[in-house]
Amino acid sequence: MAGNFSANDRHILAAVNVGASTLSLAGSAFIVLCYALFKELRKFSFKLVFFLALSDMFCSFFNIVGDPTKGFFCYAQGYSTHFFCVASFLWTTAIAFTLHRTVVRHKTDVEDLGPVFHLYVWGTALVMTVIQSIGNDYGRVGAWCWTQTAGQTGKVVQLLTFYTPLWGAILFNGFTYFQVIRMLNNATRMAVGMSDQPNQSDTRADMKALNRWGYYPLILIGSWAFGTINRIHDFIEPNHKIFWLSFLDVGMAALMGLFNSIAYGLNASVRRAICERLDLWWPERFRKWLPSFIKYRSRQQESELVYVKIEDQQ
Repeated sequence: MAGNFSANDRHILAAVNVGASTLSLAGSAFIVLCYALFKELRKFSFKLVFFLALSDMFCSFFNIVGDPTKGFFCYAQGYSTHFFCVASFLWTTAIAFTLHRTVVRHKTDVEDLGPVFHLYVWGTALVMTVIQSIGNDYGRVGAWCWTQTAGQTGKVVQLLTFYTPLWGAILFNGFTYFQVIRMLNNATRMAVGMSDQPNQSDTRADMKALNRWGYYPLILIGSWAFGTINRIHDFIEPNHKIFWLSFLDVGMAALMGLFNSIAYGLNASVRRAICERLDLWWPERFRKWLPSFIKYRSRQQESELVYVKIEDQQ
């Protein structure tokens, strides 16, 4: 991505990359810490979120520590970032598949698929990383290390080993969540029709909460849409770099871990665990100073039915 960028442009891209990756690292590490501290979260549904956060954490970490001026760290950043970023969006497909199998197909054997998920995610990420390394030279690409894109072959390999599985995951997640939300919305509408008037507002609130799952596929789209456009533009016009497009590419991609930690990690179970500890440890007179989003609200927690459904069936 160095191309025709000035030294100042490259410094800006490096600062954006480090700043956004630091936010993602903090968000992902928080979810990993919650999993380690709160035993009640160690159910299968949240284990998938834990491995997603773990992948995001290492992806963000290597984004920060890689040094393009040093050969060893450049290789470490290039291979490791590719591996853990691919693993990250593959874990989102495992979560989507689990929800679909539990909610739509009413299967209760998802926990038995744990080893299959690990083989699928880590194995696919490893294969993509190995293929990416064949015939390519890792080196400085702007502010960090990635496959050298001087040749068209290297660019094609990058599209095939990273962006093809990425957009495959986006399409799979979108289709899967559409089916999950449609089924839950139909069930909720039936409940509204059969329930008494006083309970209909609560049911509609549940329905509104379920629709938030429709935004989850947008996380990958938002994180990598500019990167995809930038790679396509670089493939067509290799000698003409667009700084603002690279700026959005770097910033949004590096924020993927933060987006995932908020959307997947800060669910009802995590908030409940945090609030219960705060009830025990936080002095009563200081509780009014807590942010409103962290306070315990049973109605809001009960509205997030998808994780409850999975956990109940475990």
